Amino acid sequence: MANKIRLTVGGIEYLVVSDEEETFVRKIGEDLNQKLDAIKRQNSCLSTTMVAVLAALDYSEQLAKTKRECETLSLQLKAATEEAACARLDGEQARKEIDRLANEIAKLRG
Repeated sequence: MANKIRLTVGGIEYLVVSDEEETFVRKIGEDLNQKLDAIKRQNSCLSTTMVAVLAALDYSEQLAKTKRECETLSLQLKAATEEAACARLDGEQARKEIDRLANEIAKLRG
């Protein structure tokens, strides 16, 4: 069920509709306010629109980097999973060979 949450971001009040928990949405709003404030402090002559665009660019860059890292981790996980499957197969083959050799030894002793 969608939650309606009133947030003030960059000095403007917004009504946000989200399926996320209110505390999560408020945290996102707080983080965005901090980002906007930090950009504004670095250059006080920027307009609100310019500050918002710079924040959006920064978040977009972070998202792109995170996606790239996720793709890399996904590939590493796939490789590790394949490696584990091969190791499991090697282990099964080794156990079969041990059993075969144990039977052969038993026959030779018997």
